[in-house]
Amino acid sequence: MYTLLDGAGRPYRSATPGLFGGHRRGRIYGRLDCPSAPRWLARGAYRSQRVFFADETTAVQAGYRPCAVCLPQRFAVWKAGR
Repeated sequence: MYTLLDGAGRPYRSATPGLFGGHRRGRIYGRLDCPSAPRWLARGAYRSQRVFFADETTAVQAGYRPCAVCLPQRFAVWKAGR
């Protein structure tokens, strides 16, 4: 079982892993293969703040913004709309 966040940011159990990961404190989401995530995980402090989402829509509904590294076009749209 996997623990994912729903659109309200509440955790729930799922038999299917999430497609996107995020950082709870920074309210950032990105692809699971993002090159930035392993660097942060290697520093140690990131792991306790890691969250997962079933899809991108759910991450946005939960109030997370796109990662500038792995989702640069979506980040640019988000930044322009601020």
